[in-house]
Amino acid sequence: MAVHAHPDDESSKGAAATARYVSEGVEVMVVTCTGGERGDVLNPAAQAEVDERGLLAVRRDEMTRAANALGVKHAWLGFADSGFPEGDPRPPLPAGCFGDLPLGDTIEELVRLIREFRPQVVTTYDENGGYPHPDHIRTHETTMAALDAAMDPDAFPELGPTWQVQKVYYNQTFSKARVQALHLAMIDADLDSPYHDWLDRWDDRPDDIDRITTKVPCSEWFEVRDQALLEHRTQIDPESMWFQVPLQFQKDVWPTEDFELARSSVPTTLPEDDLFAGLRDDA
Repeated sequence: MAVHAHPDDESSKGAAATARYVSEGVEVMVVTCTGGERGDVLNPAAQAEVDERGLLAVRRDEMTRAANALGVKHAWLGFADSGFPEGDPRPPLPAGCFGDLPLGDTIEELVRLIREFRPQVVTTYDENGGYPHPDHIRTHETTMAALDAAMDPDAFPELGPTWQVQKVYYNQTFSKARVQALHLAMIDADLDSPYHDWLDRWDDRPDDIDRITTKVPCSEWFEVRDQALLEHRTQIDPESMWFQVPLQFQKDVWPTEDFELARSSVPTTLPEDDLFAGLRDDA
């Protein structure tokens, strides 16, 4: 089970690993916490459809197509997008949005899904949210609280038998080491790297390379990842930076998607190359 904040997050964080496991016969469910209705339209070609139908409706359809591309089951938690308030000081979050609700009000549906789907492995974001979007941070908080509640017989007994997830991972796809490696490969090939500005700003955020415990080889599924990402037409411009690094460069320079093992109830040896390390014999 992969728990994400918005539609499109599942396609930009861990999607190739997801597609690899689906190809191996693993059943995967993506859970999306919000509808992404307070996001921006980042692809001008999608604006007319948004004007006609509304961003929430369009993004729901995009999510359906992306889930089909990845071959996963999908569930919505149904919370309202918090947006990304900016300013100094930052304005308050919109009342009733995902990030504004008490944590106790955001976990019940996820507890139900965990107990029904009974995943061995759950992936989500670390305590920083990957980046400090309020919905990403609340996704981390909600997921970790729901994991605890799902195995507590006194919590939500009406939601069915308890379930303990054996391994929990944080997505660490966008490490500085990965971005820098791709950047340098582009420069060495006399190609224009799209990452100059991103790396110039990196001092404002932590580098999570030291947190990576698990590198999943999945370059054969980068095309599937990109197909799913392009289904989120409102968020992904095909001419954007995400597609300026040739696919073969990505496969040669950084052929893995990377994770941090946050919890495990089974013995495993770090570093790992498989989210199911320690579980294969018990599957």
